[in-house]
Amino acid sequence: MKKVVFVDDSKTVLISAEIALEDLVKNNIIELKTYDNPLKLLEDVENGFVYDLAVTDINMPQMSGLEMAKKLKSTPSVKLKPIIALTTEKSPAIVNQGKKIGLAGWLVKPFTPDKVIMAVKRVLRVR
Repeated sequence: MKKVVFVDDSKTVLISAEIALEDLVKNNIIELKTYDNPLKLLEDVENGFVYDLAVTDINMPQMSGLEMAKKLKSTPSVKLKPIIALTTEKSPAIVNQGKKIGLAGWLVKPFTPDKVIMAVKRVLRVR
């Protein structure tokens, strides 16, 4: 089973993601863990937690999703794991920054459940 993490300071977005991915969780295709603070994910990774895919907001109060992605991409245990941005941010400069860091994709909010499901399935190569 693949481990997917969602990082967003909005509880509404996290709940929407849980609802969108409910069938994949029920069918034991993915295990979903949500974080409303990027620092908590970094702490879990430092303590040995390894995910298969991270989906992150960009603009968060504690730390930007790009800063978090940079830290994750320099952590040996998860540096090759894909990260997708899920954000209202669509400025070319920010998108390019994300590409340089190594983000695997960019989903723009508001998102439909289908877009989230398709992105997760495509990146993880699951059905």
